[in-house]
Amino acid sequence: MDITKASIGDLEGTTIIFENYRIFYRKSPDIEGSTAFLKERLTNQDSVIYIAKDGTGQITGFTQLYPSFTSTRLNKTWILNDLYVEKSHRGKGISKALISRAKKLVTETKAHGLLLETERDNQVANQLYVSTGFQLEPNNFYYWEA
Repeated sequence: MDITKASIGDLEGTTIIFENYRIFYRKSPDIEGSTAFLKERLTNQDSVIYIAKDGTGQITGFTQLYPSFTSTRLNKTWILNDLYVEKSHRGKGISKALISRAKKLVTETKAHGLLLETERDNQVANQLYVSTGFQLEPNNFYYWEA
């Protein structure tokens, strides 16, 4: 397994796995929208995407992180917004490797930490995050949609 930072040259393969991720979260397929969205992220460098590739070069997982700030801690922080591994490649340590690379980004950028959310009933993800050192915060989470 190889973990690398995605570039515009990885757009096609990254879009495919990104679409699988969106479908996992019950979103309608939109390959054109996903391609445009990821192309903009990669071109503007307003997110960091790490991809995991197997020995054949196939993308088997990815994580996407967005920079943010924490006012109370007077520092940068990262939002681990997306993490996904293809079903056929789960149980091979890919998620943990992607999380490890995300943690390295935090250290490299001298940020405070990583923030993430997942669905309460996503047992696998909830166990994964605890096993990799994340702590469940008691804060309420609200969202306003335009």
